[in-house]
Amino acid sequence: MTNFISVQLKKASEVDLAKPLCKFIQQSYPGAEAQAEHCRAAEELSRLRKSALGRPLDKHESALETLLRYYDQLCSIEPKFPFSENQVCVTFTWKDAFDKGSLFGGSAKLALASLGYEKTCVLFNCGALASQIAAEQNLDNDEGLKAAAKHYQFASGAFQHIKDTVLSALNREPTVDISPDTVGTLSLIMLAQAQEVFFLKATRDKMKDGIIAKLANQAADYYGDAYKQCQYKDTLPKEVFPVLAAKHCIMQANAEYHQSILAKQQKKFGEEIGRLQHAADLVKTVASRYDEYINVKDLVDKINRALAAAKKDNDFIYHDRVPDLKDLEAIGKASLVKSTPVVVPLSQKFTDLFEKMVPLQVQQSVSVYNQRKADLVNRSIAQMREATNLANGVLASLNLPAAIEDVSGDTVPQSILNKSKSVIEQGGIQTVDQLIKDLPELLQRNKEILDESLRLLDEEETTDNDLRTKFKERWQRTPSNELYKPLRAEGANYHNILNKAVQADGQVKERYQTHRDTIALLCKPEAELNAAIPSANPAKTLQGSEVVNVLRTLLANLDEVKKEREQLESDLKSVNFDMTSKFLTALAQDGAINEEAISVTELDRIYGSYTQKVQESLKKQEELLKNIQNAHQDFSKMKQSNNESNLREEVLKNLAVANDNFVELVANLKEGTKFYNELTELLLKFQNKCSDIVFARKTERDELLKDLQQSIAREPSAPSIPLPTYQTTPAAGSKPAASPTPTPAPRTMVGTKPQPPARPPPPVISAASSSSSALAPSGTAAAPAAAPAPTPGASAPAAGTAPSQAQGPPYPTYPPYPGYCQMPMPMGYNPYMYGQYNLPYAPSPVYQNPGQPPYPPPQQPGYPFPQQPYYHQQ
Repeated sequence: MTNFISVQLKKASEVDLAKPLCKFIQQSYPGAEAQAEHCRAAEELSRLRKSALGRPLDKHESALETLLRYYDQLCSIEPKFPFSENQVCVTFTWKDAFDKGSLFGGSAKLALASLGYEKTCVLFNCGALASQIAAEQNLDNDEGLKAAAKHYQFASGAFQHIKDTVLSALNREPTVDISPDTVGTLSLIMLAQAQEVFFLKATRDKMKDGIIAKLANQAADYYGDAYKQCQYKDTLPKEVFPVLAAKHCIMQANAEYHQSILAKQQKKFGEEIGRLQHAADLVKTVASRYDEYINVKDLVDKINRALAAAKKDNDFIYHDRVPDLKDLEAIGKASLVKSTPVVVPLSQKFTDLFEKMVPLQVQQSVSVYNQRKADLVNRSIAQMREATNLANGVLASLNLPAAIEDVSGDTVPQSILNKSKSVIEQGGIQTVDQLIKDLPELLQRNKEILDESLRLLDEEETTDNDLRTKFKERWQRTPSNELYKPLRAEGANYHNILNKAVQADGQVKERYQTHRDTIALLCKPEAELNAAIPSANPAKTLQGSEVVNVLRTLLANLDEVKKEREQLESDLKSVNFDMTSKFLTALAQDGAINEEAISVTELDRIYGSYTQKVQESLKKQEELLKNIQNAHQDFSKMKQSNNESNLREEVLKNLAVANDNFVELVANLKEGTKFYNELTELLLKFQNKCSDIVFARKTERDELLKDLQQSIAREPSAPSIPLPTYQTTPAAGSKPAASPTPTPAPRTMVGTKPQPPARPPPPVISAASSSSSALAPSGTAAAPAAAPAPTPGASAPAAGTAPSQAQGPPYPTYPPYPGYCQMPMPMGYNPYMYGQYNLPYAPSPVYQNPGQPPYPPPQQPGYPFPQQPYYHQQ
């Protein structure tokens, strides 16, 4: 009697998880050790998937444990890897568990690049395998009963969890087996079977009949609800419906039986008989309708014996009135089961393979924090560099410190010599020329990488649009133009960056051409440099004056400020603080991360003192430059000025400006070279992303094309050919023509056995044919009957024409295949025509030569072969 329903496992296609995960790890995580560790974990995850899904699983706890471990790993990596069509693109393909498929098309399947889809299907298999393990338990002992009840409740919880989450996890229509309606019904079936197990345990433990009746009635209620949910849906295997109907009746019969015992104990003998009669009717229904699914012979015998004894006692002793069924008090219900909620981890042996990898939300928060930190540091450094350039420009315009060092008027000032030496040590003009020469090559390389990446997207998008136009609504996948929006936005951003870089390169080249001659002068030896500088009258009278001493002091203080700035810039760059722990703590406490609030607070704490020092440095420089300008005005008033001295001072100013421009040009060009090299790495990653998603899309496209071809192959390809008029219009006295639309098959009711098709009627032999055949003498032909002239407008075929379709077994006719339409053949010249024996034979005079003997009479109706042609022997 204990016939339990178990669920079939879904079948998954093989997928290599290690390769895409390792590629993402190498792109996202710095450090060779961390990358190697995470890649080993990815390979272990791929092996675990193969072990859980790539082989047939035994109906054992160890197999279920493997599935649960894989499900737990999927839950642990979900927040750590961005599984999507345009990031970590892994396409998971699963077949429908209940679709048996066809000869040419195979079973229904769905392929999605979604980790939620993989989790849903794996959890379905966990519930299915748990139902199979529960069905294999020995229910004759307590251990088997407890294990069965536990597994059924777990299966119910797994299916219920899928029902609640499948639509949000997939964002599209799922296959029938994991649709909310189907898994909701499966969850209720598993719950009913768990309740039945508790009923069996209560019966085995000989608990009170009132309790057993309530347990059985609750199980009957669960089975009835499950049957109602799937009664008019063709989603579950057909053998499930009669089992559910039978179980509903059996559990209700058990409830009535045990309630009748309670009634007997309470001296309610009429109620006892009424309940036993109802129970007998229920099991009788099961025995008559569902006997091929469930054997209830023992239960029938037990109830009949109890009913016979109760009737006998009541008839001879108690004479209690037997109430009607509607007057019986309703039996109570007691549920001892509930769906086990899905709480990760489900496995007892779970160990997170990616324990050291931070969740994706934390990664994103750390990335945004690093960007905020970089903006703050760069802004502070830019302020200091801008202030330094301003100070250098002011000093160069005042010819300082060369003006106070030029005491002889015919030698090169020491500051100019130091600047010349520095320029020569850095390579001079040759360094700048080489750096400028390298920029176009680096730029062109980056442009080619970007153009190739976008070309891959364009080609795949064009192919997708062409196939969408060809197949229209059949082409059910995300359009490429929508999927590539983030990548195209990223590509447009890189394109703008390159355009700005080209503009910046032009400005650098223009500035270099302006100061190239002066920089070249700085690169000359001291003698040539001294010869290029005009001489002037000495200003020895200014040496030792108070103005010169003040200027020297102020210039020394300004140099000190510059050195402090260099150290401050170095300190700003060296500060490093890992925010991962902060964000992990926030995620654990609040379940979410307020990145902006946390980042602003930490940046102010870490960089607040440095920002204050930068502002103090800027303010100090402003005061020093103001004092230098005032002192220089006094110095200029005291200095003897003439044309020669003015010309010399102008050359010295230009040399100082050239030095500053050389330093800035070299720094800008090196920074540009570094920028292009770093951009190349980013563009190569971008190209890899584009090529990966295009490859995944091509794989998905090929799979979808294959499925479409199979579905098209399953569809009828022959067009619907209209029947001729003479075949569709019924003759007088004949049956009306069948409708071209096939009559739908009657609904198969639960419990009824499939009936064989009706036997076709025997051929009717007309009396005229029989009499004419019998009366015709051997060797002579009967007088041919005059063929009646066809009446205009008559649509019925004349006697002797070929039937519209070969007579035989009633093969079904489908809309695309209306049947074979046989062309009419001339009367008297169709020796293989069916039914010649029952038609009057009237050969046409057109085909009969003069003096030719007539055709022989037709054979007897019992002859199974068609009439053979007769050829007269000359």
